[in-house]
Amino acid sequence: MDMVNLSRRSFLKLSGMTGLGVILGDSIFDLSAIAAQVKTFKIRSAKATPTICPYCSCGCGLLAYTENGQLINLEGDPDNPVNQGSLCSKGASIYQLYVNDRRLTKPLYRAPGATEWVEKDWDWMLDKIVEKVKATRDKNFTLKQTVDDPKTGTKIDVITNRTDAIASLGGAGLDNEECYLLHKLMRGLGIVYLEHQARI
Repeated sequence: MDMVNLSRRSFLKLSGMTGLGVILGDSIFDLSAIAAQVKTFKIRSAKATPTICPYCSCGCGLLAYTENGQLINLEGDPDNPVNQGSLCSKGASIYQLYVNDRRLTKPLYRAPGATEWVEKDWDWMLDKIVEKVKATRDKNFTLKQTVDDPKTGTKIDVITNRTDAIASLGGAGLDNEECYLLHKLMRGLGIVYLEHQARI
């Protein structure tokens, strides 16, 4: 039957046969072998949770399958309008990021001059970061800068309120709101070197 020159009568016959095949499929075809295969799937009893890929700014959807509190599989979410179930090579490897014996799960600190890393808790680590940022900013803060006035040729003082000793690099896993807050914080500290991993 030529599908290009399909008449109305032929289309109705074909549609009726297709519908009948769907309705009577179980009685006409033996699907027991397929049903037996489904029972062996690794994710048959896992809970699927929709989430977002952490890598770039595209926002591709993922389905995280968990069982007994453990991640057992990650795949593209076919219901997500961004990626419609497909993933790039980085997104497809997210499972290996989580299930990896080399993955760090606790903060490590190496004191100046030391050769060994020491485990610290998050409160200690965040306090240390704040202490270092404040010390660096206070030491290198420029309140004003002397420049040549292009109109008169004389030296004038311009208020700068900046520090050149700290830079900020945003990650592509940050959403718009997080980037906005990070930008406001960095500008408030006087940091002028702002960059983002996903900038093209």
